[in-house]
Amino acid sequence: MAAIDEEYTRHPFYGARRMRVYLTGKGYRISRWRVGRLMTKMGLEAIGPKPDTSRPAPGHKIYPYLLRSLTITRPDQVWSTDITYIRLAYGFAYLVAIIDWYSRKVLAWRVSNTIDTSFCIDCLEEALSRGNPEIFNTDQGSQFTSAAFTGRLEKANVRISMDGRGRALDNIFVERLWRSVKYEDVYLNGYEGLSDLVVGLGKYFKFYNEERPHQSLGYAVPASMHAYMVDV
Repeated sequence: MAAIDEEYTRHPFYGARRMRVYLTGKGYRISRWRVGRLMTKMGLEAIGPKPDTSRPAPGHKIYPYLLRSLTITRPDQVWSTDITYIRLAYGFAYLVAIIDWYSRKVLAWRVSNTIDTSFCIDCLEEALSRGNPEIFNTDQGSQFTSAAFTGRLEKANVRISMDGRGRALDNIFVERLWRSVKYEDVYLNGYEGLSDLVVGLGKYFKFYNEERPHQSLGYAVPASMHAYMVDV
């Protein structure tokens, strides 16, 4: 599972067949069906580096994608969120984060050992306590299509946008964040349990927001870019 997670982060378009070929090349004796079962247990699917959360629950409203051809010119114009799988020495966890598209600042995050709606709502509440976006983009996962999640956004007068099914690039900035989090922190530190992960991610996201320069931002850091533009 550790090998699958790392290769999946490098090549998120790998399904069970390709993953089995990769693992066989690494010396693992494993069938395609076993690989598929492990990927399902981890919540992984081919196309984007995220858990299999893009299946809407029956009866949940699906909103149109609003970001196609939209030019992002300011902070708090668009926020987005997603969930990813985090491997631990003794088990696994899920991480949800909310990011501002313009500044790339991580506005809020939460971890959980279950992939339910409540930790996503907690994350949303923290982000909204600091401001409101004009548009909030998610995938079609049941956590984000739930009445509790969409209702909170509507109460804050936020326009809701949802990715097309199987379109990982619709939420590209969060996908890039997951790659950074895993390669710059999770894989290097090998967290043993949930409490260690929370402490470690707290340090990493502070570094990510306040110290890590982004080439796409002209080597500015997210926190300063977000604060400067908001003040202006």
